[in-house]
Amino acid sequence: MALTKISKKTKAKNATTAPAKGNENHLGMNAIHPLEATPHAAKESLNPFEAMIRRLDQAAKLMKLDNDVYQIVKTPSKVVEVSLPIKMDDGSIKVYEGYRVIHSTALGPSKGGIRYHPQVDEHEVKALAAWMAFKCAIADIPYGGAKGGITCDPKSMSVGELERLTRAYTAAMSDIFGVDKDIPAPDVNTSGREMAWIVDEYSKITGGFTPGVVTGKPLHLGGSQGRVEATGRGVCTAALEAIAKLKMNPKKMKAAVQGFGNVGSITAKHFELNGIKVVGISDHTGAFYNPKGINIQEAIQYCAKNKGVLKGFKGATSIKPEALLELDVDLLAPCALENQITAENAGRIKAKLIVEGANGPTSAGADDILNKKGVIIIPDILANGGGVTVSYFEWVQNRTGYYYSEEEINKRADRWMKQAFTNVWNVAQKQKTSMRIGAYIFALGKVATAIRSRGSY
Repeated sequence: MALTKISKKTKAKNATTAPAKGNENHLGMNAIHPLEATPHAAKESLNPFEAMIRRLDQAAKLMKLDNDVYQIVKTPSKVVEVSLPIKMDDGSIKVYEGYRVIHSTALGPSKGGIRYHPQVDEHEVKALAAWMAFKCAIADIPYGGAKGGITCDPKSMSVGELERLTRAYTAAMSDIFGVDKDIPAPDVNTSGREMAWIVDEYSKITGGFTPGVVTGKPLHLGGSQGRVEATGRGVCTAALEAIAKLKMNPKKMKAAVQGFGNVGSITAKHFELNGIKVVGISDHTGAFYNPKGINIQEAIQYCAKNKGVLKGFKGATSIKPEALLELDVDLLAPCALENQITAENAGRIKAKLIVEGANGPTSAGADDILNKKGVIIIPDILANGGGVTVSYFEWVQNRTGYYYSEEEINKRADRWMKQAFTNVWNVAQKQKTSMRIGAYIFALGKVATAIRSRGSY
């Protein structure tokens, strides 16, 4: 479809939020570090980017990061907003807003997914881009961080409308994307299908087949073995590392998983494979509980035959969605959207260990409450790093033309995840802080070193 109009605005913005004050427990357990004291109501009013900055400020203070460098680290390097006029199936024109935020390229070309969701806005995408920058630093891969999104309801759109929207977005961002510049990937409500459309449209624009411009592609277009399961598998790997550190027995543990898309379902599958009894699962259509354990493979197969949703699942009792987070379990894996665990419900959470499969599922106010309760949180920028790690392997394979087996990919990814966990755990222990702030400290250190080495204006 020929684009009749593209409105593009590129801007660099500072988003400085004054650090709040209060308590932060050592790995959610012992030593108290005096850093915060803002009422929970005020904390919960922060948008996602402000909430991210709040945690970043804590980390920067603890590590005594030079303020000049910190101002560079915390500020997105580029924010692009585009208007996308799309012809709908009924012949009408609808204009969608699209975003791409490049947070940092200090460590390499920017990397980050593209999500389609009604709640996508600039603040969310800026936060997600920053998390990607820190996630790549923690995973020890040579990428900076980016994120993209389109404000739309993909569930109400036809395949043809989604394809036209994806191609319009690709055309509008064609000067942003690039194998050595900015590499998108799937995210919420996008998949290998959308990545294939991006590869095709970008290749037409640039005049040559360029599969390395995105990751998360179908295998027959240069995708990688193991990519589909990479994020969920990594979440489980991080959880098992924490379980070992805490000297818990996975075969005596119960878990609940919020979200049953790619990340949540694969996380639940690997919990089950490692002996952890999954008693609660949910998606946007319903939540289900079985104290004797849910057959996860059966649930995955049910979703595959039921338009990808859990609604109507008979292998467990239906419960209220909000009740899933508060189940009496040892391990909780929020794998849906951000801000699911808040100051309002954190006090009712019974899990001793939380491993974040989603990006930003726990608010800053909830962190304070959970840390005081002694709950250990494996943060998103560590726990869900398996996806970007295997995306990096895919990018490398595209560049070399040599492709690894699934077994080789999984071994490499597991090794990367275990090392990342060890690095963050050691920093958190040394600084006497939580795993989340430890993760930010480790990531900030790597990005700051790269910035100092490269110099500035």
